Amino acid sequence: MPSRTLDFPVFDADNHMYETRDALTKYLPKEYSKAIDYVEVHGRTKIVVRGTISEYIPNPTFDVVAAPGAQEDYYRNGNPEGKTYRELIGEPIRCHPGFREPEPRLALMDGLGVDRALMFPTLVSLIEERMKDDPDLIHAVVHAVNEWMHETWTFNYRDRIFATPVINMGIIDQALAEVDWVLERGARCVLVRPAPVPGLRGTRSPGLPEFDPVWARLEEAGVLVGMHASDSGYAEIANWWEQSSEFLPFRPSAFRMITQGKRPIEDTMTAMVCHGAFTRFPNLKVAAVENGANWVGHLLDTFSDVYAKMPRSFLEDPVEAFTRNVWVNPFWEDDIGKLIDVVGADHILFGSDYPHPEGLADPISYVDELEGLDHEDVVKIMGGNLAGLMGVTTSV
Repeated sequence: MPSRTLDFPVFDADNHMYETRDALTKYLPKEYSKAIDYVEVHGRTKIVVRGTISEYIPNPTFDVVAAPGAQEDYYRNGNPEGKTYRELIGEPIRCHPGFREPEPRLALMDGLGVDRALMFPTLVSLIEERMKDDPDLIHAVVHAVNEWMHETWTFNYRDRIFATPVINMGIIDQALAEVDWVLERGARCVLVRPAPVPGLRGTRSPGLPEFDPVWARLEEAGVLVGMHASDSGYAEIANWWEQSSEFLPFRPSAFRMITQGKRPIEDTMTAMVCHGAFTRFPNLKVAAVENGANWVGHLLDTFSDVYAKMPRSFLEDPVEAFTRNVWVNPFWEDDIGKLIDVVGADHILFGSDYPHPEGLADPISYVDELEGLDHEDVVKIMGGNLAGLMGVTTSV
C-alpha cells in the first residue's frame, strides 16, 4: 500500500528501466555487430564498446542491483563516517521483474502510489559518448535501442508508463527519420543527451540553426524533450587536471563533483539560449531531469548580467527564453521554495529516480519536501505540470 494517501494523481518525471542484456544488440545491423559485446572479467560480466571494456555501469546485465533509495541517507545526512560507495549502497538485490517489464512495473507503481511515470533507460546513457567519432554507428545503435524499447515497453503503456526513446542529432536526415519513427509509434517524450552533438565535423552546440529541422519537428509534434543526466563527455575536462580514462558515475572524485557539478545541463541550456534555439522555437518543451536545481539560479543571474552588457548578442531576454521553454526536476533535497521564486511552480516537476540507489525508495515521500506550499502548487509539482506537458488527462 502507498505510504501516504494523496487526493491528486501522481506523475513521476524520473523513473528508470533496467535494460536486458540484448537491449543494445538485438536489432543492431550485422555490419555493426562487433560494436558491442559482453565479456567475463574475474567472474564479472562487463560491457565492451568498440573493443574497450567500459566500467561506466559496474554490472551492465542488472541481474543484481542496488536497492531503490539505498543512498537516501547519504543525500539527506552526508557521509560523516567516510563510508565507501559499497558500504553506502549496502547489499545488492535481485533485479525485480518490474524493473525490466511494464506489466509488473504497474503493480509496483500501484503499491507505491505512483499513477504515471516517464521511463528512462539506464545503460543507454553510455552509448553516445563512447561512439562520438562515428555518428553513423551512434544512429544505428540508437535505433536498435529504440526498437528494443518499443518492443519491450512500448512508448505509451496503458497511458501510464511513457518510455523515452533516444534521439541523436549527429546526422540530421537520420535524426529526422528517427523522430518520425518514434512519433508514429506513440512517443510522448524523447530523450536527448545534454551535451554537444557529435557529428561528422566534430561536436557542435545543439542550439545552432543547423539542428533546427529536428527541433521544428519536435515542436510541431508537441512532444516533451527530456534532457536527462548522462555521460556528457565532461570526463575530458577532468583529464586536464587528473588522470581518468572514463567518466565513472559510481566512482566519483571530489574534484569532479566540485568542478563539473551541473556543468553539462548548465552548458546545454546556455547553448540553447545563447544560440537562439529557444527563441526560434518558443513552443519547444524541454525538461531538465535528474540534474537537480541548484544550478538554475546561478545560470539565470549570469544570463541577466551578460544580457545587460551585451543585449545585441541575444535574440531576446535570455531569462525569459529559459523560463518559457524549460521545466526543472529538482532533487528532493534541493531548496524547492527558492526554485519556485526563480521559475514558478508551473515549471517544476517531481521526479524520484526510482529504482536507482540515489533516488527515493518511496517516491511519493517527495511530497513531504513540499510542506508549506499552497496545495495547488503541490498538485502541479507532483504531477499536474507533467500531465499538461504530456497532453494526458489528470485523472487515471
